Amino acid sequence: MKAETAAPVIVFDGVCLLCSRWVRFLLKHDRASRYHFAAMQSEHGRALLLVHGLDPDSPLSFLLVEDHRGYTDTRAIVQILRSLGQRRWRWLGHALHRVPRWLGDPAYRFVARHRYRIFGQSRSCFVPTPEQRARFSP
Repeated sequence: MKAETAAPVIVFDGVCLLCSRWVRFLLKHDRASRYHFAAMQSEHGRALLLVHGLDPDSPLSFLLVEDHRGYTDTRAIVQILRSLGQRRWRWLGHALHRVPRWLGDPAYRFVARHRYRIFGQSRSCFVPTPEQRARFSP
């Protein structure tokens, strides 16, 4: 009998408008409903950040937890894009994988550090539709 593995979880900043757009993009393009989501402001999101060595009060890293392993920054984005299924996103994931981490991760962190100034901030966390709610941690 095969042991069931938990769905991969993406921890995102629920008040960041860029992060919320990324979640909407994934909800649209993750046709297999593979990914689940947890806002870093939630208890579950904070716990996942802590377990993977990230400060939940000052996260500059994006976190994907898959098979109990944490992926951050460009590595997380590459992992997600390559798994979406559609050719163009897989291709983009493969192309980003070719960017050296010493170059890609600092660029990612620069955007993460300035995300509110560049993209804006919401007064409340992203709210999923009733159909999407099952893919979000409370």
